[in-house]
Amino acid sequence: MRLLKVASCNLNQWAMEFDCNLKNIKESIVKAKEAGAAIRLGPELEVTGYGCEDHFLELDTVTHSWECLKQILLGNYTDGILCSIGMPVINGSERYNCQVLCMNRKIIMIRPKLRLANDGNYREYRWFKAWKQKYQLVDFQIPADVAEAISQKSVPFGYGYIQFLDTAVAAEVCEELFTPFPPHTELALNGVEVFMNASGSHHQLRKLDLRLRALKGATHTLGGVYMYSNHQGCDGGRLYYDGSSCVVVNGEVVALGSQFSLKDVEIVLAQVDLDKVTSLRGSVISLQEQRKGKSTVQSVPVPINICQSFDRRVSLSSPIKINYHCPEEEIALGPACWLWDYLRRSGASGFLLPLSGGADSSSVSAIVGNMCQLVVKEIANGNEQVKADAVRIGCYPEGQFPTDGKEFASRIFYTLFLGTENSSQDTRNRAKKLAAEVGSRHYNLTIDSVVSSLVTFFQTLTGKLPRFKVDGGSEVENLALQNIQARIRMVIAFMLASLLPWINNKPKYHLVLSTSNVDEGLRGHLTKYDCSSADLNPLGSINKTDIWGFMRWAAVNLGYPTLAEVAAAPPSAELEPIRPDYRQTDELDMGMTYEELSIYGRMRKIFRCGPVSMFKNLCCEWSSKCSPSEVAEKVKLFFHYYSINRHKMTTLTPSYYVENYSPEDNRYDLRQFLYNTTWPYQFRKIDELVQKLEGNKAETNNH
Repeated sequence: MRLLKVASCNLNQWAMEFDCNLKNIKESIVKAKEAGAAIRLGPELEVTGYGCEDHFLELDTVTHSWECLKQILLGNYTDGILCSIGMPVINGSERYNCQVLCMNRKIIMIRPKLRLANDGNYREYRWFKAWKQKYQLVDFQIPADVAEAISQKSVPFGYGYIQFLDTAVAAEVCEELFTPFPPHTELALNGVEVFMNASGSHHQLRKLDLRLRALKGATHTLGGVYMYSNHQGCDGGRLYYDGSSCVVVNGEVVALGSQFSLKDVEIVLAQVDLDKVTSLRGSVISLQEQRKGKSTVQSVPVPINICQSFDRRVSLSSPIKINYHCPEEEIALGPACWLWDYLRRSGASGFLLPLSGGADSSSVSAIVGNMCQLVVKEIANGNEQVKADAVRIGCYPEGQFPTDGKEFASRIFYTLFLGTENSSQDTRNRAKKLAAEVGSRHYNLTIDSVVSSLVTFFQTLTGKLPRFKVDGGSEVENLALQNIQARIRMVIAFMLASLLPWINNKPKYHLVLSTSNVDEGLRGHLTKYDCSSADLNPLGSINKTDIWGFMRWAAVNLGYPTLAEVAAAPPSAELEPIRPDYRQTDELDMGMTYEELSIYGRMRKIFRCGPVSMFKNLCCEWSSKCSPSEVAEKVKLFFHYYSINRHKMTTLTPSYYVENYSPEDNRYDLRQFLYNTTWPYQFRKIDELVQKLEGNKAETNNH
C-alpha cells in the first residue's frame, strides 16, 4: 500500500485584506499538518482574495503576495508538507494566475494557469495572461528579497508536475477542469496520480451537482486522487463562493466540506491508497494503449517519499453519499452567509428593511432572520470569531453574547412598514406578524403626510392636481403618483437607517436592504431609486418562482409561518387606490406572468436569443396554447418593456448573484441601455413569419 493523507480547504478570504488572508492560510496549513496530511491545497488566488479585479493591475498587489509567501516560507509551516498556494506572479512583464508549490521552506515549482475564466462574472483576461508554452518549464528568477530570505534564486515555472520517489503530483487550476481537453487527461497519461485543483467558484442555484459530476468524471476512467479547494464566503463583491472542497478517488467522492458556512477556515481530510489508482489504470487496456502515444510533460524531481507504507491502524476514506441542499435551502443559506460577511466586514451595526408584507421583502426578512439563527448556532459550536463579531455588532455588555436568534435580530435588524392610504390592512398585518416571528424591531408607519406634502408642492408650483387612473387621471398622472410613494419610502428608509441606531444608543449606521427580484429587474417593473435602490439586495438575481418556493419552505423549516400567507397572496405594489372592482396586481401591471418572465430571461441571456429567435423558439414551445400571432404579441411586449426600462439596470443595488439570466449591467449583462424601443427591423421579421405561418395554416384548413 501507498498511503497518503491529503487536505483540501474552504477559506473565507477577503480581497486585498492580506493580514486576514495570511492568517487563514497559516491556520489551514497548521491544521493540515496536525492531522498528518502530506499535501495541503488552498483556493485559487488565496493570498490576495479572488475578487481583487483591477487591483490585480497594481504592482503592489503582486509585491504584497510575495511578502506574504515569504512569511510562510520563513516559518516551519511547509516543513514536511507540500503546500499549493494561489497568488498572482509577474514573469517578465506578464502577469499570471499561479499556484506556487512549496515544501520544506523552498519553492518547488510555479504553475501558471493555462485556461482563463472569461465569461459570465469572470474577466481573467483583463488581469492575467494564459500560459501558452505548454510543454516548457522555464527558469523563473525569484524576487531578490524573497530569494535572499529563503536562499533560493530560481524555480521552474510553467506546465509540469512534481515527481516524488513514490508518486507524481500536479496542479490543475479551476477553469482548466471544465475545458474540452483538460490537463488532467494528459497528466494522467504521464503517470500523475494526485491532482490539485485550486478554484474560485461562485454559488448558483442547483450548481453543486454539475460541479461534483465534473470532479468525479476527472478520475472515473483515468483513475487518480483529485483534490478540489474553493473559497467560501463574500470576499468583497456580488459573488458568494460556496466552498464544497472535496477529495475524489477513482471517480468517487470520499470527503466533502460544507457548501455554506460561517467558518473562516475549514479543512477537508482524506486518507487514500494510491495503489488503488495503479490497480484501476492497469485494468483499462485502452488507457495503456493511449499512454504509448502521449505527449511528454516535463517534471520537477523531488527525491523524497510522501507516502506511508501499510499500516493496519490507518482507516481509509470511503465513498460518501452526497446530501444536496434543495434550492429553497440554498436561498436560505447562501444570501444569509453573504450578508453576514458583508455586515461584519463593513463596520455597520445592522440592517434596515422596508417590509411591505409582500413576497420579496418578506423573503429578505426571513433570510436575515436565518442569518441570525446561523450566527447563534455557530457560536454554540464554539466559533470564537463569529462570537466576537456578533458581540461587537450587537453591542452586548461584557460577558454576554447571542444565544437566541430572535433576540439577536432585535439588536441588529429594523423593519419598517411604510404604509399609505393605498396599503391594505392584510399586508400591514402580515408585516407585523412576520417581524415578530423573525425578531426584528418593527416600526408600523403611515407616510401619507409626506406624500401629500409633495403633491401639494406640485399643485402650488403648477396649479394642477394629479389623480390616479381609477379616479379619472391619465397614465402619466397615475404613474407619477405611484413613483412619489415608492421613492419617498427609500428616502425615509435611508434617513431611519442613519438615525434609528443613534436613537437606540448604537454606534454607526444600518445598511438598507433592497427587495427587487431578477424578473422585475428584467422587465423593469420597478421604480428607479425606490425600494430597489439600497445598499445590498439579497434577492436581486433570484426569480419569483423560486422565491415563492422558498417562502413555503421557510414557513415550515425556519419557523416563520406567516410566509405561507404571503406566498398565497397575489403580488401587488399597493401604490394605487383599492376599489371594490379594482385591486392592483403585479402581473396585471406587467402584462405578463412571472412564469413567462423567467422563460424570456433564460432565452434572452442563457440561450442568447434576440426577438426573432425567441419568437421561433416560443412558437414551438407554446404551440399547444398560443397561435403565432399571440406569441408575437408576447415577445414584442417583453422586448418593448425590456428596452424602455434597460436604463434602470445601470443603477441597480449590488445584488447577491445566483441566477444565470441576471440583467444587471455592472459586468454580467453587457448590453447597451439606449434602444429603439420599437425594434423596427426585428419586429418586422416577426410579422413576416407570423403571416407566413398563419397564412400556411389558413391554406391547409381551406384544403
